[in-house]
Amino acid sequence: MKYNKLGQTDLTVSELCLGTMTWGTQNTTADAFYQIETSLDAGINFIDTAELYPVNPISGLTQGESERILGNWLAQSGRRDKVIVATKISGSGPKHIRDGVGISHESIMSAVDASLKSLKTDYIDLYQLHWPNRGSYHFRQNWRFDPTKQNKAETLDHMAEVLEACALLKKSGKVRAFGLSNESAWGTANWLRLSEDLSLPRMDSIQNEYSLMCRMFDTDLAELCHNEEVGLLSFSPLATGILSGKYLDGAIPEGSRGSIVNGLSGRLNSRVEATTRAYMKVANNYDLDTCQMALAWCRTRPFMASAIFGARTNEQLHNALASIYVTLSDECIREIEAVHKLHPMPY
Repeated sequence: MKYNKLGQTDLTVSELCLGTMTWGTQNTTADAFYQIETSLDAGINFIDTAELYPVNPISGLTQGESERILGNWLAQSGRRDKVIVATKISGSGPKHIRDGVGISHESIMSAVDASLKSLKTDYIDLYQLHWPNRGSYHFRQNWRFDPTKQNKAETLDHMAEVLEACALLKKSGKVRAFGLSNESAWGTANWLRLSEDLSLPRMDSIQNEYSLMCRMFDTDLAELCHNEEVGLLSFSPLATGILSGKYLDGAIPEGSRGSIVNGLSGRLNSRVEATTRAYMKVANNYDLDTCQMALAWCRTRPFMASAIFGARTNEQLHNALASIYVTLSDECIREIEAVHKLHPMPY
């Protein structure tokens, strides 16, 4: 396992990060404990969760269970110092969390305290803003994204307010570092500019969707994150399991995410089938497992801090962990890029 410095922080994170969004719905507590211990044994030191989790489905009845499961493991294991814990404040949207209000000084302070209680810890290593208050183009919203409804002055005032709260949280020792999620290049640049202008904590990571099938990060955000030292934490690096081929020919395996979330949040469409087969063919050409190839490819990206994977089964867990032993040849990478040019944006 390799490790990467996270932004300008003193945190060093494993190149793979264990995701938790299935804990409490598709995974039991026993499943989760096995995933944590097996991942740590493999060299992972980084676990990502959120106050919103679990998902599949999102529900007020289970909200926060992923944090609570992780907290129970931290308390029982006595290994808090071996794990870098990342969690998130939800922000606008889910009515069962603070009635769906956006992120503010007040909400971030109360959310951190709630997460600390659920996680049974005195501090959070990385605290992330799950969604921008002003909206986002992620999760297929890029097809209808309209930034003209944004108010720049209000957005910048909001950012300054949140950064001031971050300063208090860091001073108190409750949070070590901060990050973004589902953000844009403009948003990230302004978070960074304000933190520098106001001498407030900076955003050192950005958790956005990134995979062989979702590469919007490759241009403006890649340039920004390289030059400003912001690490990408890629979620859905296996395209929500699509790259495994399990959804080919219209198949929806029982218990899979696709059996719970109709259309995988807009990912399943007529273009995805051909793209999946093309990447599977590349993997086959080099005697590789397609999912392991996809995770190994993520490691080749120069802006990647860590790729976040989740597992519903032990087989999926072990397959993902074994990807650290896969090194892609230059020829394989060239074939991957050729597929990307033919299928640049399948969803």
